[in-house]
Amino acid sequence: MAKPKTEFAVNQKVVYPSQGVGKVTDVFKKEFNGEMVYYYKIYIPVSDMYVMVPVKNSSLLGIRSIVSKEEAQKALDMISEEFEPATSDWKLRYQINLELLKKGTIEDIASIVRSLYHRSKVKELPIQERKLYENAKKLLEDEIAEAFGISPDEVEGMLHAKLEPLGLRADKKSLVIQDDDDEDFDDDLEDEKDSVDDEDSDDDEDLDDEDDDEED
Repeated sequence: MAKPKTEFAVNQKVVYPSQGVGKVTDVFKKEFNGEMVYYYKIYIPVSDMYVMVPVKNSSLLGIRSIVSKEEAQKALDMISEEFEPATSDWKLRYQINLELLKKGTIEDIASIVRSLYHRSKVKELPIQERKLYENAKKLLEDEIAEAFGISPDEVEGMLHAKLEPLGLRADKKSLVIQDDDDEDFDDDLEDEKDSVDDEDSDDDEDLDDEDDDEED
């Protein structure tokens, strides 16, 4: 089997939206379901783990190169732009942002951070949204840091400076979330959490199977 042309090279930094910023440490092949498959081995520092991704599936999973300095600056500037407040239906809002995170463009991630940050200034974020916000913020900080060649801590300060001016200018009435829209949140949270945990568990099981194959 000829080695396929790969989009990413060994030692190249990449973004894996559901995992974080990582580095390709190897491109290798192994047998899977009776055929030889090429994989990227990617190290994710934030979780201190390796993930193995089939080369042919990398684009479907949203894995991409780190953006340029110009693109990173554009995403940073976007943080302070005016925006339409998200829907007051928490279930719809959460699903919309979750899909944006999975899509994983830097603009999508910046929009999640901007939207949920300002919502948190009006009403405390529910557990699921707070977790989503923290994941998006960390991913945004790490990618911008890589693009600029600075530390994530420096980027965190830059993000805060971009977010706060808009918070001071914003019409708070337009951002208010009606209490009755979130009345059912606590009742439904466990069901939603179980669903997300089940999905993560399935993904981890697939990865564990691949790790076992590689060890063999």
